[in-house]
Amino acid sequence: MKLAVQVKVVPDAVQASALERTLPAVNHAATWVSAVSFERFGLKGGVRVLRRLCYGELKARGFGAQAAQHIIKRVADAYTTLRANIRNGNLGREGSKRRRKAESKPIAFRPHAAHTYDDRCLSWNYDAQTVSIWTLDGRIKNLRFACSPGALKQLAEHRRGESDLVKRDGKWFLVATIDIAEPQVFEPRDWIGVDRGIVNLATTSDGHNYQGRRLGRYRRWQARKRAELQAKRTRSAVQLLKRRARREARHAAHVNHKVSKTVVAVAERTGRGIALEQLQGIRERVTVSRDQRARLSSWPFHQLGAFIAYKARRSGVPYLEVDPAYTSQKCPVPWCGHTARNNRPTRDTFHCRRCGFAGPADVVAGINVRDRAGSAWVFVNRPDPAPV
Repeated sequence: MKLAVQVKVVPDAVQASALERTLPAVNHAATWVSAVSFERFGLKGGVRVLRRLCYGELKARGFGAQAAQHIIKRVADAYTTLRANIRNGNLGREGSKRRRKAESKPIAFRPHAAHTYDDRCLSWNYDAQTVSIWTLDGRIKNLRFACSPGALKQLAEHRRGESDLVKRDGKWFLVATIDIAEPQVFEPRDWIGVDRGIVNLATTSDGHNYQGRRLGRYRRWQARKRAELQAKRTRSAVQLLKRRARREARHAAHVNHKVSKTVVAVAERTGRGIALEQLQGIRERVTVSRDQRARLSSWPFHQLGAFIAYKARRSGVPYLEVDPAYTSQKCPVPWCGHTARNNRPTRDTFHCRRCGFAGPADVVAGINVRDRAGSAWVFVNRPDPAPV
């Protein structure tokens, strides 16, 4: 199982100057290679032909052999990803504005976009918490980094492959890939159904409710600040808007991490699996009023599901996604099962019109998700029929 570990790089003045000179130069060179590739081959350039066309020029610009190879491979990988996104329809249908824009110009790399280093260009000293890294000013040794003891232990034991150098908000970071063994998934004795929402970020079938009111207030406050900055229309306002957007995303990710960590810990402790609704494409299926559109679009439900999924895999907890149809309208009583829209008279309450069962609507949805997961798990893990 591959995960990313981020550490903060703490350079001195000389080291920071070398890094500041190197990263924009690397990305400028990658943009040039991308333009050459697009002019010659459109979106179909490969590593071999780009090496033949661009390797000599990159060497003449002062890049080492390994650095030049990485720049070329990075450009080729970017076009491979773009072709895959177009093929899979992630940029819209043929002729759509977004797809035409992506197909009409070469890929450009931001000046401080992350650049990849392999073990030849970047080596780690975990005991001293330093790295040795290639730059245009020569190799920098004893470049310090800072991280938690847990992250340092993960790096020392499980780091594999390449690492990315990135500058964000004036700070330098290294993002390393670790490869840890996945534990075997245990057989669940029951399931925890999780209903995701906007007012309540997550509600479990046990009745635990993780409310989103604080996150909602924070997002509304950020929206007011964005409106004030957008009205100024200055370059500094635009830069501040980008910083605020990243800060808001980090805050939402922090909240989702806390919720997902708690849900997985409860499932692991009680020997149960975790079941969520399949919510792919919900923004296209659901119609909301104009004043609710921004709230729905900024709802981080997919990120919460992804966090729960990878934390469950890391802990060996069974994980399933089930059909979300009518989970908030179906009565969870086994002998009833009545499904009707008027079973949910308000957003927060459920009241079955047939048997009279009542309760919080989100908890009822979590119970229905749990019951569907039990049936789905039995179906998926049923033994194959004996050959005739």
